[in-house]
Amino acid sequence: MTKPQFKKIIIFGAGLIGGSFALALRKAGMAGEAVGFGRSSATLEQAKHLGILDRIGTDVAAEVGDADIVLIATPVAQMADIFTRIAPHLGKHTVVTDGGSTKCDVVEAARRRLGAKVAQFVPAHPIAGAEKSGASAAQADLYQGKKVVLTPMPENTAEAVARVREAWEQCGAVVSELTPQQHDEVFAAVSHLPHLLSYALVHDLARRENRDLLLSFAASGFRDFTRIAASSPEMWRDICMANRNALLDELERYMEELGILHEALAEADAGKLEEIFSLARSVRANWSQQ
Repeated sequence: MTKPQFKKIIIFGAGLIGGSFALALRKAGMAGEAVGFGRSSATLEQAKHLGILDRIGTDVAAEVGDADIVLIATPVAQMADIFTRIAPHLGKHTVVTDGGSTKCDVVEAARRRLGAKVAQFVPAHPIAGAEKSGASAAQADLYQGKKVVLTPMPENTAEAVARVREAWEQCGAVVSELTPQQHDEVFAAVSHLPHLLSYALVHDLARRENRDLLLSFAASGFRDFTRIAASSPEMWRDICMANRNALLDELERYMEELGILHEALAEADAGKLEEIFSLARSVRANWSQQ
């Protein structure tokens, strides 16, 4: 029987992203022992009960030195403190990756907190989230056929990048690479802005006196558009703050688009509305077939 490539993995945050990573590597025969750290003892106990973790870690210094890979799958605002905790204890051959939805801030925190060991950190973003969270949401096949974006730093060795790439590929992911800045600009447009808009619509209705009446008639269109508003408020608060400059740019673009729609409606310009809707429909249809 082939020995697992990652004999010991450390997971900070054994929820959807971290738990699925551990389960996927186990399923692929790539993981040996899995040790978890986190803020919630209940989540860690549940992760152990579900077979995601072998042990719940109690001492970072005693665990990370002989780990093969460390995954930081917490909200991005918590990552700097975790870098500080692990930095003095990382073994020479330990690689570190993350599951954060923003990259420029995480890279900056890693350089500041990991110091001379920053070369061992290869930033990543698995594009496989869901509105559900916690250990019970973890799935061994979450990453099958899904994209994972690596944003390697100049400090990284080719070997470190290759090992992190291998870990994500063994989870079933299709791995690509962007720079941290490219990543944050892209995801401000196609992920962070949609979440902001979804939260905004539900928040608007939630403040109305007749919200129960409105929601009683909401159907599939509303459900599809607002599904992501059921995501973790803490996580998306952190993402919006971390990527606020790129997100502000995208929000301004969207407000300009709303202005065009407002003008078309105010002037009863049916042709303009159909022109906008037709282009949007065509692009959406082509994208959905990819």
